[in-house]
Amino acid sequence: MAWASSIDAFFKNFKRESQILSEETITLIKCHIQKNDLQGALSVIHSALRDIESAPLNIAVTGETGTGKSTFINALMGIGQEDEGAAPTGVTETTKERMPYPHPKLPQVTIWDLPGTGSTSFPPESYLKTMKFSEYDFFVIISASRFKENDAQLAKAIAMMKMNFYFVRTKIDNDLANEQRSKPKTFSKENVLKTIRDDCSKHLKKYFSGKPQIFLVSNFDVSDYDFPKLQTTLLGELPAHKRHVFMLSLNSVTEATINLKRDSLKQKVFLEALKAGALATIPLVGMIRDELQDLNETFNLYRSYFGLDDASLENIAKDFNMSMDELKVHLRFPNLFAEDSNVSLGKKLLNYIELISSITGGPFAVRFYYRKTYYLQNLFLETAANDAIALLNREALFEEKMGPYISKAPDYWE
Repeated sequence: MAWASSIDAFFKNFKRESQILSEETITLIKCHIQKNDLQGALSVIHSALRDIESAPLNIAVTGETGTGKSTFINALMGIGQEDEGAAPTGVTETTKERMPYPHPKLPQVTIWDLPGTGSTSFPPESYLKTMKFSEYDFFVIISASRFKENDAQLAKAIAMMKMNFYFVRTKIDNDLANEQRSKPKTFSKENVLKTIRDDCSKHLKKYFSGKPQIFLVSNFDVSDYDFPKLQTTLLGELPAHKRHVFMLSLNSVTEATINLKRDSLKQKVFLEALKAGALATIPLVGMIRDELQDLNETFNLYRSYFGLDDASLENIAKDFNMSMDELKVHLRFPNLFAEDSNVSLGKKLLNYIELISSITGGPFAVRFYYRKTYYLQNLFLETAANDAIALLNREALFEEKMGPYISKAPDYWE
């Protein structure tokens, strides 16, 4: 069946770190479609979407006091040190309990601040049990200098329990600044980074037979050093159904991250369109209205995912001493909500689908409904992602407060 082959071709377009369905799930959907079992395909798609949307993600971050652990947690969540819900920084750790920090926009994502093993009296194995190791999806072990024996022993204990861990060396920006200040004539950024990495590896090799991967990061610039590489690595090693929520939790500060979010959401839109198409062939199903009548809410979620929500845009507008209206002139997404005759975009689509379904029904309605739903959501998705990428180069975008951002529009806009 054509649908089965198109599904296979569609999901092959995405890299592993952005894939939100496992190979087993894709095969199962194709199998049902090939047997013309739309109810079966709908059931699998519905379950997959439910898992993708509701899967909890729990990240454990551990390290000694003063390693930049709290700042790293805030950087991973994409929030400032003074924002509501931020992990407190600049305080001495006295607690021996784990502390949860829910993501401000995605409640199913929680980052747990665990006390460093050196601040407790537990050996690594007891430490993990006390900290409820089985509840986490992976561990991040933080250090601001050399990794110590406690860090290595903890990593070995985590590995024995078949769980993933990652060594993260923070405050790289401070190290580079200090080196450049003390050795301005011979300073080489590449050499300093290599020296730090080699020094960390040398100490960890005492406890590991292989070469542990070490990520050098600055908590104040998640677009530089190894922070993007760390995010990509985490995505690639997470179960497929948990990648989506982790991708959405990342701050849209690099084009690569924005493209990963775009790819993840494209797959979700594709699945929702397949589900909508299957529903259109089942008699007396009233879910079509429920699925589509809240499109404006869906679009507002996309804005939030790409940092285009009003709160984020207000901060950008303040940075450039302009009003929100002046800022939005430079963006494309506001034009998608232009209304005529006081009819909203969502209402227009709903009326259109109801008309087609009432007149035709059956396979023709499936094809038409699928294409319309997929087209509309991808239209906004592409627009939001391109606006987010344009905002990365804000100085050029707002240079001399030129007119609207009207470089060659992509085909979908015309």
